[in-house]
Amino acid sequence: MVALAEDLGRPTQAVRGRGGLTAEVFSDLAAAEGLWRALETDPAVLMTPYQRFDWVAAYCAAGIDAGEATRILVLRDGLGRARVLLPLTVGRRGPLRVARVVGDRHANFHMPLFASREAAAMPAEDLTAALTDAGRAAGIDAFVFRNQPRFWDGTPNPLAGGGLPAPSDAYGMLLGPDAEATLRRVFSGDTRKKLRAKERKLVEFLGAIEHRVAGTPEAAAEIQAAFYAQKAARFADLGIADPYADAAVRRFIATATATAPGATPAIEVHALVASESGRILATFGGAVDGARFCGMWTSFDTDSELGRFSPGEILLHRLVGDQAARGRRALDLGVGEAGYKAKTCDETIELVEQTVPVSPASHALALASRVAVRLKHRIKRSPRLWAAAQSLRRLRRR
Repeated sequence: MVALAEDLGRPTQAVRGRGGLTAEVFSDLAAAEGLWRALETDPAVLMTPYQRFDWVAAYCAAGIDAGEATRILVLRDGLGRARVLLPLTVGRRGPLRVARVVGDRHANFHMPLFASREAAAMPAEDLTAALTDAGRAAGIDAFVFRNQPRFWDGTPNPLAGGGLPAPSDAYGMLLGPDAEATLRRVFSGDTRKKLRAKERKLVEFLGAIEHRVAGTPEAAAEIQAAFYAQKAARFADLGIADPYADAAVRRFIATATATAPGATPAIEVHALVASESGRILATFGGAVDGARFCGMWTSFDTDSELGRFSPGEILLHRLVGDQAARGRRALDLGVGEAGYKAKTCDETIELVEQTVPVSPASHALALASRVAVRLKHRIKRSPRLWAAAQSLRRLRRR
């Protein structure tokens, strides 16, 4: 049964499905905002910072996925309680209408928002069935879910059930209440000694340095300007197109990093700065909530003279200490392999990808997606195949 309602604050569609769940589909963010904010501020909620209302609203308003429709899927139990909230964009892939979690490559984790650990404990088949019923009612042919954590905060993610290992995992660390103890655990004694030596030499070279956390839109914009310049130089050296040159991406970041005094921004930005000159030596940005910092990007000044002081590593050391001191419980450095992640992180966040077909025509898409995921996983996990793929990519750029 499908019921339609047009007034603000009510779902545009309500579908009674299997597994005792009722699916509601909202067609705009404003209609779901009150429910959404109530869920994300509940201490019992299980979610990643990428599914905060403010992060999703900034992304959608920027027009990155122009031409795609926004849909907010809410699943309620038999008592009418909201159990799952899933922000989606729906667009065409050939003849099919395909739904993806909002954020695309800018979000490292695409997990739903679960009202509690109890809500996340629902059988995977019940969640899949509810998605299928809602998809049929909303005219969606398939759901494509990328970067689904197998576990989040120690709790299994039912949307990861039945999926295939993603080409790359994410890497992170737990933070403790004692910042100094956390730093000693995360960074080896030898690493801390080397960083202290590099910092002393950097101070001799440039004068005093400081770690800054943007607290105003103006401060965030200043750090972002340095980030864009540093990334542009880095991508130019590599011969890669700069994804941050896109005006829509910059609009998203400007909105997500701006915040009123005392409020928590959707994206928090940090910088290592030469105190006297104001020169920004390195930057770090991440999606945040009260418990976690999820790294989205990092950059450093490409001046070869500065490189020997490793300003990016110094900033990461400061960042970890800062997050622990401010009471956050975890920090991750995003998806993909990198040397600095291997040296710092003690947690591998396993990721899964899967496609949930809805219409008969979408089963071919699901099969093709599984083949592609397996192939990418094999290439990324084989040093020989990955080196060959990188060589081929460089040849194509010439």
